[in-house]
Amino acid sequence: MIIKQVSVFLENKSGRLSKVTEILGDAGINISAFTIADTSDFGILRLIVSDPEKAREVLKQNAFSVQTTDVLLAKTPNNPGSLTRLLKIITEGGSFIEYMYAFSMGSDAAIIVIRPTDIQKCMQIIQEHQSDFMLIDKHYQF
Repeated sequence: MIIKQVSVFLENKSGRLSKVTEILGDAGINISAFTIADTSDFGILRLIVSDPEKAREVLKQNAFSVQTTDVLLAKTPNNPGSLTRLLKIITEGGSFIEYMYAFSMGSDAAIIVIRPTDIQKCMQIIQEHQSDFMLIDKHYQF
């Protein structure tokens, strides 16, 4: 299902990432997944958190540039070829992925965060293949 991802724009300065995690921790917000993409001047920290609206609010109050974005969470088997099968299904269905990141949950499952250009279309494509892949919602326990 569609969930909110929090994106934070960070200057490439020592301590900025730890400040974000401190603010979120102090607000009682749990981080389930994250990735950082960087350039020479700044980075984009993308997070899946327990309360994205509260995270956006407390980070803005602390002068961070932050926004929320809709993404999909897909659960796949954690075995060779599963990601390839998912990507082929999405591509052959006519959906384009802007970016994605993933993490494994032991030997049984992997969770993939997907940001497609057309989220409804991508969601429909994955739902048509639920025997292999499952969309998960914000209530899923990592």
